[in-house]
Amino acid sequence: MKKELATKYDPSSFEDRLYAMWSENGYFTPLRDDTKTPFTMVIPPPNITGQLHMGHALDNTLQDILARYKRMCGFSTLWLPGTDHASIATEAKIVEQMRKEGVTKEDIGRDGFLERAWDWNTKYGGRIIEQLKKLGSSCDWTRTRFTLDEGCSEAVKEVFVRLYEKGLIYRGERIINWCPHCLTSISDAEVEYEDQAGHFWHIRYPVKDSDEFVELATTRPETLLGDTAVAVNPSDERYQHLIGKTLVLPLVGREIPVVADEYVEKDFGTGVVKITPAHDPNDFEVGARHGLPLINVMTDDAHITEDYPAYAGMDRYEARKAIVKDLEEGGFLVSVEDHAHNVGTCYRCGTTIEPRASKQWFVAMKTLAEPAIKAVREGDIRFIPERFDKNYFHWMENIRDWCISRQLWWGHRIPAFYCDDCGELVVTKDATATCPKCGKQMRQDEDTLDTWFSSALWPFSTLGWPNETEDYKYFFPTNTLVTGYDIITFWVSRMIFSSLEYTGKAPFNTVLIHGLVRDAQGRKMSKSLGNGIDPLEIISTYGADALRFTLATGNSPGNDMRFSSERVEASRNFANKIWNAARFTLMNLTDDTDFASLDVSSLRPEDKWVLSLYNKVVKETRENLDKFEIGIAVGGIYDFLWDILCDWYIELIKPRLFAKEGESNKAAQQTLNYVLSGTLKLLHPFMPFITEEIWQALPHVGDSIMVSDYPAYDEALNFPADEKYMSGVIEAIKAVRNRRAEMNVPPSRKAHIFIKTPDRSSFEGSEIFFEKLASAAGVSYLEGEEPENAVSIVSGDSVLYLPVNEMVDTEAERARLTKELENAEKMILSANSKLNNADFVSRAPEKVVNIEKDKLEKFTSLKASILAELERLG
Repeated sequence: MKKELATKYDPSSFEDRLYAMWSENGYFTPLRDDTKTPFTMVIPPPNITGQLHMGHALDNTLQDILARYKRMCGFSTLWLPGTDHASIATEAKIVEQMRKEGVTKEDIGRDGFLERAWDWNTKYGGRIIEQLKKLGSSCDWTRTRFTLDEGCSEAVKEVFVRLYEKGLIYRGERIINWCPHCLTSISDAEVEYEDQAGHFWHIRYPVKDSDEFVELATTRPETLLGDTAVAVNPSDERYQHLIGKTLVLPLVGREIPVVADEYVEKDFGTGVVKITPAHDPNDFEVGARHGLPLINVMTDDAHITEDYPAYAGMDRYEARKAIVKDLEEGGFLVSVEDHAHNVGTCYRCGTTIEPRASKQWFVAMKTLAEPAIKAVREGDIRFIPERFDKNYFHWMENIRDWCISRQLWWGHRIPAFYCDDCGELVVTKDATATCPKCGKQMRQDEDTLDTWFSSALWPFSTLGWPNETEDYKYFFPTNTLVTGYDIITFWVSRMIFSSLEYTGKAPFNTVLIHGLVRDAQGRKMSKSLGNGIDPLEIISTYGADALRFTLATGNSPGNDMRFSSERVEASRNFANKIWNAARFTLMNLTDDTDFASLDVSSLRPEDKWVLSLYNKVVKETRENLDKFEIGIAVGGIYDFLWDILCDWYIELIKPRLFAKEGESNKAAQQTLNYVLSGTLKLLHPFMPFITEEIWQALPHVGDSIMVSDYPAYDEALNFPADEKYMSGVIEAIKAVRNRRAEMNVPPSRKAHIFIKTPDRSSFEGSEIFFEKLASAAGVSYLEGEEPENAVSIVSGDSVLYLPVNEMVDTEAERARLTKELENAEKMILSANSKLNNADFVSRAPEKVVNIEKDKLEKFTSLKASILAELERLG
């Protein structure tokens, strides 16, 4: 019936064994059961380059808590896992590996490179999956997907062709964000902005055939090489005479026009703006309006092109210095002023991005964004916390067309084909294409798609779309997405508009946003600070349950949390507390007790009290989990297990358990097993391993706690009268303990307790509790006067008296108190001496003066307490 638990809590001895048992028994794999309601989550797919970090640990702990909870609540629960091919990150890893071998991409060609990439994926791609298993993640690994697998690739091509045919995907020359390090375009969502110290260089541009100049300022003088106009506001009277005139570009000698455009702000700077259409998004728009040429002055790696011999081959920053020097020598530089500005950087490598005009593939976003905005605004999709919908709306309502082409080889190759003979373009899902006009074999586009293009399809492509698979019909739409606030624009927004466009349904109804895991000082974990914490090391040292409990405790949706080893140790101590409580329980359960039922008629007040409080915790836990208040839910379980069950109920029933026989003993056994087993079920989603190991040892029905029923609120377990009775008794016991502690009375020294109360029934029957838990020599009820020379303790509407001479050696206590009084008076004298010294008060630092004030207050209060104690001793 019951099994033994090891003497010591050692998670390493059972965590892997239990995970293998769950997996082998298929508990992670749901059936499509029409009698059950499906609950579906898709994992935010980690990159195949990744190793488990604290962000992953938090994200997946929260998901696993929800998955295990819903599974125990009877839902057909699918938590679908997978990994992301991560074009930029993976290609960078492989290129770096090849660099060490002295090989380049061009040396081995596209096919050779992709062969290496797939080999790399085979070797390292599953690493993070195995690490997630160590955390206890109950994903259905039989349905594991990969963003480059055959099904996801089919979905990507289907979407590309559909959008192209609708005119929502197009190829054109526009300003894009270019990363000179990763050597690819990146989308607006992939640009991270940071404040950088810079300058405004004020430069004079001469008017042709005139002694006149116009002055303007720029933060990027190196782009001057690509200027094709200067712009002023059409209503600016200062420059009316110059509109249509020609300027001579300093250092270059190119003749450029002065154009009038509303884009220019008259009151900003000099009201004159240099226009470089190939290197600035706003200038590009101005250039398009005025038919200005695009002149790209930089190579892919941000060096100046050969068109400018004086600066050719220079890095953009090296060129900036040289150009500024030449401007100064040529008399064109007017002044330089410091200027801090917001600069875009690549989210992958941190390199400052280079805006540049380039022919790329784009998704036209306005049409797609409108239904996605409506879905959130009308409540079809809700963000938790709600405040994050503002981030979403801001992004979607100001969205620009999405650049989806990347100059990489690893990824989904763009399904567009070109005829080199006649220039025809064909977009098709087929692997090859023949020109419909001239019959020649066509050449496929060299670029790949933005990784987020395939990730945007993740909630439905992973379930079989565009095919109407049984999984797709049963499990889609999904229910809850758990993710960090940092990828609302990258990923969440794109999944929403993609799903609405291609399936006609919202991909999920709830987006649960969590914050970042920071270090104990509140700093973001980073390599540069060296404050990163490896979750696998934490698991190895403390166990997965301790890590999970730490991440769940105090967790509040949307807020960052602090992580420290002290918090993990506290979580480990909690696990140890549960373990010891379970071992005590098992040692006191007898084989002849019926644990299949609970006979309420034989229960004592303390049994009904603990059952009633347990019932409340069940109700509150369910309510909080349903509201995604995970931290509050686990906090309530913790308080109940530690304070109520372990510290009070077990202590209250020890006399009955130690009696070894009788109905009272059996009722205590039944109640203890019922409450402990139920609380383990409540705790299971948070700490799956320890709860399973203990549950398997306790008398139980079923094969595993993870597929047992989650406890439900039971009206029959409400015992308000017993709650009130036991709460009064416990409050009185605590009051007695506190007073004895204040008087330094050891627990071994017994003292009689006299109770004066308007209602004796509020204490009758509890005498044994006072004897066992409050060191009472006996309990009596007073009708008349209070006893002499006794300590009085108020508890509720009752007063408890403890004879002083039974608790302390009066003479020894008086001597001790007299010594403490002398010390207190010395400290008071010392503090007063300093504070009454005007020189000290005026010259000493405020902090030092405040220390003396605090000291005076503390010892004055202590003196009053000692005098009161001495008076009580007589």
